[in-house]
Amino acid sequence: MSPSRLSVLGVSALLLLAACGTVPDDGAAGSGAAAAAAAPPGVLKINTSPEQNRIRAEKVEAIAAEVPAAIRAKGEFLIGTSTFEPPLSFVADDNVTPIGVEEDIASLVADVLGLKLRIEATSWENLFLAVRSGKYAAGFSNITVTEERKDIYDFATYRLDQLAWEVPKNSKITSIAKPADVAGLSVAVGSGTNQEKILLGWDKQNRAAGLKPAQIQYYKQAADTYLALKSGRIQAYFAPNPTSAYHAAVSGDTKIVGTYSGAGPTLQGLIAAMTQKGNGLAKPIADALNALIKDGTYAKVLARWGLSNEAVPESLVNPPGLPREQ
Repeated sequence: MSPSRLSVLGVSALLLLAACGTVPDDGAAGSGAAAAAAAPPGVLKINTSPEQNRIRAEKVEAIAAEVPAAIRAKGEFLIGTSTFEPPLSFVADDNVTPIGVEEDIASLVADVLGLKLRIEATSWENLFLAVRSGKYAAGFSNITVTEERKDIYDFATYRLDQLAWEVPKNSKITSIAKPADVAGLSVAVGSGTNQEKILLGWDKQNRAAGLKPAQIQYYKQAADTYLALKSGRIQAYFAPNPTSAYHAAVSGDTKIVGTYSGAGPTLQGLIAAMTQKGNGLAKPIADALNALIKDGTYAKVLARWGLSNEAVPESLVNPPGLPREQ
């Protein structure tokens, strides 16, 4: 996935963050008395200050020993990210500090590897160039594994690449999992996105089967989409899972009733840390992630950002990726 696929949420997502405000916590959003008092039951409260009080992990000597000697000697884990959308990677209230689930996961990995984390925000295009050149040890920026990228980079997976169906909290819709589930519904989707392609394919199947067509709506701003959802002009919104799950968690106005692989029906897409090809860092990163999955720290970070439904059971090195473009 790339930032362009998430751009439909744009500035309105940041306005949502501003509305959520900042509360002190112990690293897990929604934890502590202040958070409990500030947020209604079931609504996630997010710390958007530069002082993140991140969940931390302990160094694992055996895994730290796997880190390539040059990086181990430097003692630093310099990672690149491209700040675009919450809860993935975005800037804190100071408009400078990169925060989000990407930074939190990178921080945990650095802890296990016994390295000092340093984060540098850059453009999406430069991120790939800097990882390829070896300037960054890794890229953490909602990067989907693809077969083409595997020619040039190595990957260690840490989240599912998911799309989500979001409906009003009081909707009678409880599940959207297949084309027939959207027959006759009024649905919003971003123009030119991967999810639009999938939705149009579902609608085509429904029409061929004699089912009612979906009423597909397009909005330029997420704020307009959510207003239409709240007012009943649309019944569902099909969008990237991270931003939809985050909105549902922090607003309390909506719920997720289904997810779908960003890679389509035949492959589960995966988000991964991206390293220079053959530099030997992908395996220790994967081993660190698997240690974090096993001890439960990884799950706490995903819960902190409302992304528990994107958890992977294990980190894989260079798994099958999205097919090559024909």
